Amino acid sequence: MKYKFKIAHIVIAAVNAAAIAGALTLTAFAGSAARSQSYNYAAERWKNDGDKEYGQVSCYFSEDAGFAKNSALELREKLLAELEKVSIYPTEDYQPILDAYSANAGETEVTCDRVGKANAEITVVGGNFFFFHDFDLVSGAFLSEKDLMQDGIVIDRQLAWQLYGSDNIVGMNVYINDVKLYISGVIESPHTDPEECCIGETPRAYILYDAANMIFGGSGSASYDGENMGDVKNTFEKITAYECVVPQPIENYAYKTVKNCIGETYKGKMDLVNNSERFKPENRKKAFKKLDEYAIKKDQVAYPFWENASRLVEYKLAVMYGIRRYLIAVPVITLIWLAIKLLIAYNRRKARMKTAAARFISDKWESFRERSRKKTAQATDKNANI
Repeated sequence: MKYKFKIAHIVIAAVNAAAIAGALTLTAFAGSAARSQSYNYAAERWKNDGDKEYGQVSCYFSEDAGFAKNSALELREKLLAELEKVSIYPTEDYQPILDAYSANAGETEVTCDRVGKANAEITVVGGNFFFFHDFDLVSGAFLSEKDLMQDGIVIDRQLAWQLYGSDNIVGMNVYINDVKLYISGVIESPHTDPEECCIGETPRAYILYDAANMIFGGSGSASYDGENMGDVKNTFEKITAYECVVPQPIENYAYKTVKNCIGETYKGKMDLVNNSERFKPENRKKAFKKLDEYAIKKDQVAYPFWENASRLVEYKLAVMYGIRRYLIAVPVITLIWLAIKLLIAYNRRKARMKTAAARFISDKWESFRERSRKKTAQATDKNANI
């Protein structure tokens, strides 16, 4: 017997197929959006298929928080002391903590050896900044505190073209406040939609703290020769963004440890972000209830563009995962409905089977009794004839 599909059944199947397809599409888009903010995945890159798990945490400070380079060193020492309590020690070949720090030095004019000039947002960086922020390198190399010369600058392609009309300009000079810097590398401008939304149209440049001291701590007309840096007043020490990767023997250990080491000291002047957990679906469920955290600024923390972009992605993921939950509910409800229908059908059939079985047994019993009566009657007649 062929089963005839009803229109309602076809509609239910189509709705479920569309819901499942929609949920899978949202999952793919959400994963792609999260991965586009690569700075949140420094812990995974640092792990490098090792046997240890790592957590990534970011601290963002207000301008008046007073967090500086010596504060970063103190925090690192506190974290190392906490790691020793769980038997994790640094060695010659292994440093358990990877960190970076930076501060926005504001917008200033940048000139070059030609006629080109442009205003650029200057970010002062230290530690392993370019490991956390793996910009696409067009030419040259990133900066490092281990470099022999500390007067390098990394500029984005937009600034390179405004100054020299080319992005193949590694080794050439630029000037900020009459301080000469050489171009170490040229990077692509961030190109994801959230980053483009948050970064603005002003070109970007990145310098080390020693160079920042020359530019913002000296009186100008200076150059770096590797010897007279001690003569320059060391005034640019502030840090507004500190990022670290810490071993994580148990879940959320990195975040909780950093919070315990620093939370009370800078309470009200710092925002702590658990980068390793921020994009997980289960952590986006309550995002709508905390809409004010995204739309209303309650503190004095000025987030850099990469954090603003990640916060924008967080909110978008909350929407995506919220819609996905409703879509997943459709096949779940359908399965529950089918299970109930099958249970009802089974109970009905079970009752009919019991009735049929009882009738069969009754019929067999009556047939047996009838045969017994016939045999008894035949035996009686046979005895009577004898």
